[in-house]
Amino acid sequence: MAAGYLDILRARHAVRLLVGTLVGRLPNGTAHIAIVLFTRAEGGSYTLAGALAAAYGLATAVGQPLLGRAVDLYGQPRVQLPAAVVSALGMAALALTGLGPLPAAYAAVVVAGLFTPPLEGGLRALWPAVLGREDRVHRAYAMDAVAQEIMFTVGPLLVTVLVSLWSPAAALLVINAIGVLGALSVVLSEPSRAWRSAPREAHWLGALRSPGLLALLGAFFFVGVALGSITVAGVAYADDQGRESVYGWLMAALGLGALIGGAVYGARQWAGAPERRLRVIVALLALGYLPLMLTPGVPAMTALAALAGVFLAPAIACSFIVVDRHAPRGTVTEAFSWLVTTFGVGAAAGTAVAGPAVETGGTAWSFAVAGAGGVAALLVLLATGRVLAVPGRTPTVVAGSENDRNGAAEPGFSSGHKA
Repeated sequence: MAAGYLDILRARHAVRLLVGTLVGRLPNGTAHIAIVLFTRAEGGSYTLAGALAAAYGLATAVGQPLLGRAVDLYGQPRVQLPAAVVSALGMAALALTGLGPLPAAYAAVVVAGLFTPPLEGGLRALWPAVLGREDRVHRAYAMDAVAQEIMFTVGPLLVTVLVSLWSPAAALLVINAIGVLGALSVVLSEPSRAWRSAPREAHWLGALRSPGLLALLGAFFFVGVALGSITVAGVAYADDQGRESVYGWLMAALGLGALIGGAVYGARQWAGAPERRLRVIVALLALGYLPLMLTPGVPAMTALAALAGVFLAPAIACSFIVVDRHAPRGTVTEAFSWLVTTFGVGAAAGTAVAGPAVETGGTAWSFAVAGAGGVAALLVLLATGRVLAVPGRTPTVVAGSENDRNGAAEPGFSSGHKA
């Protein structure tokens, strides 16, 4: 299992790009947690916490594809670093001014979300130039998903540690300062500075003119709903237990389960169309969310959270391949950014619904939102099976198509549709 990942990490620039992207994405990966804890510490209700987190998520959803398109047009350094700085300043404004006046708090989270740099989509655009072969790129997608889960495991713990040592406001400031440093590391790297997108057809819809991509985004909206609702539901469960630290352990367990699942998934080559494989994985993902409604004691709940996360990273890694198969030429960063946007909108909807669910029916109802999101994602994939069965074009994991400025693809590099 480890040999395949080590092969990728030995490639020049791979470690720097992976680590820099993860560090740069830390503010976005922990924003919903940090906003909820900050709002509660300032005396705000669950509904307000969910609304602020939703505003951030919606702003991110708007900003990611716009910034992703800008990256495709103008390159990574000219977009990624300025966006990271502005986003950090937005969160700093929230930390320093608090919840009053409330319109200023909303404005701060909107600015922070709108300018979140599309580092995630940018990394996936860089992998073909750094790794060359299609099989290595697909394994890198799985490793990328696993590495994200490390961030989602460590991130909540880091936030809770910073909150316990200092305050929620200090946590916001520190996390976002670290994020700017991560973005800086990426954009100063040689692959990021050299990368240029392939020529693209002028079309106002950009990547969204692909029916298969739209179907995938519809499904992953509901995966985002599930994840966003768990953010609020986990805080409510921790409050029920009377221990704030329980929340960090639940989120860490969720990330640990996804880490294990992603590591196993990426360790082998899978036969068959990834679209069919994705339906099976999402079905198992939905099945893992449903037992969370039982809300047992902390040890059992932690185990259930880990089980719920097992199929998350495989679902994400498989979705990367599907995006690659359906995105129109020249829209690679934008297409991956739309996937991030889908998660943002879904997570915003999940947090917005889960807050009132806690106050109306208790913690179990908020976890029910997660289960419903997983089931809905599966239904979308089943309903759009025919659309997803036909890739929109040759995948972009061809070194010469998206990432080689001289247009010279590596000899023998496969660009077929095998997963």
